[in-house]
Amino acid sequence: MKLPTISHNHHLHYLSSPSLHNATNSSVPCSARVSKASFAVRMSLRENGPSVAVVGVTGAVGQEFLSVLSDRNFPYRSLKLLASKRSAGKKVTYENREYTVDELTENSFSDVDIALFSAGGSISKKFGPVAVDNGAIVVDNSSAFRMDQGVPLVIPEVNPEAMEGINLRSGKGALIANPNCSTIICLMAATPLHRHARVSRMVVSTYQAASGAGAAAMEELELQTREVLEGKPPTCNIFKQQYAFNLFSHNAPVLSNGYNEEEMKLVKETRKIWNNNAVKVTATCIRVPVMRAHAESVNLQFETPLDEDTAREILKNAPGVVVIDDRAANYFPTPLEVSNKDDVAVGRIRQDVSQEGNYGLDIFVCGDQIRKGAALNAIQIAELLL
Repeated sequence: MKLPTISHNHHLHYLSSPSLHNATNSSVPCSARVSKASFAVRMSLRENGPSVAVVGVTGAVGQEFLSVLSDRNFPYRSLKLLASKRSAGKKVTYENREYTVDELTENSFSDVDIALFSAGGSISKKFGPVAVDNGAIVVDNSSAFRMDQGVPLVIPEVNPEAMEGINLRSGKGALIANPNCSTIICLMAATPLHRHARVSRMVVSTYQAASGAGAAAMEELELQTREVLEGKPPTCNIFKQQYAFNLFSHNAPVLSNGYNEEEMKLVKETRKIWNNNAVKVTATCIRVPVMRAHAESVNLQFETPLDEDTAREILKNAPGVVVIDDRAANYFPTPLEVSNKDDVAVGRIRQDVSQEGNYGLDIFVCGDQIRKGAALNAIQIAELLL
């Protein structure tokens, strides 16, 4: 048996991804405060654009920051690439220009308007406030500040109003937190339905890709796959058990309540983003041997009735969402199909038969963990500042 080539695009150069095959969508949002058009940026703004720093540029999400900035023609005036001392001095060719990666220090932010952070929580905690003190607006991809009071936790299609009062070049820096990848992917689909019928309870089971643990985890999954097929013992450095041809409970630390940290992120972040501490949320998070796109099974219970046909139309009109829901062909979203795509795909839209009336729905959601689950969402936040 020949092993198919396993590719994971986390390099600096990308082509814009084509639309999902057979996926339907509309540019008109349903009950959304912002439209798809509001996320587009004109190249003519570039000369007057902000200065941007990418912190953690050598990591998987840091590299994807560059890809998304290019794909969306983000109008930066200047670009600074920052990483650890170990990576400082590396040369990066980006948009026909060679950049040198600088070492991240406390003096890195004197001329920065927007700082995109994806270098881990400890780096964010140390250098995020430094950037803010220098007047930069920090968009942080780590969990360091997500639940801090006064720090907006933002999905642009869901709660852009949380950023009110934060202004570019006001001389006043600010922190904005990027939600966890599984939260973003889930709420992209659940929020349009929540706006229509108000979710009272949500049960989520996630099937999370290697990319959520970083580029090294993706490389280890590819290596393990080859090793197992060749009859060799798998290399287990990132995960302490075989990952190839296996799945296991998410590797986040398990808390005293029996949930792991990843599951509690989804619970707490949903409540903050929806500004609703009363909504009941529970989650089970599983790591599966997929490269870069998460899948989630979501059960929703509503305060008012919502039938599946109405739900399907709502989702077709939701910004950043495509519906793939072909029962006749048994064709629904897959992680592979949404890899390297911007939109979140939703299918398996059906009435929950365990609930009386039309008060419950089941949906299946897939989204690229590195793009909408991380880098794209952060760049969309930055676009709202322009």
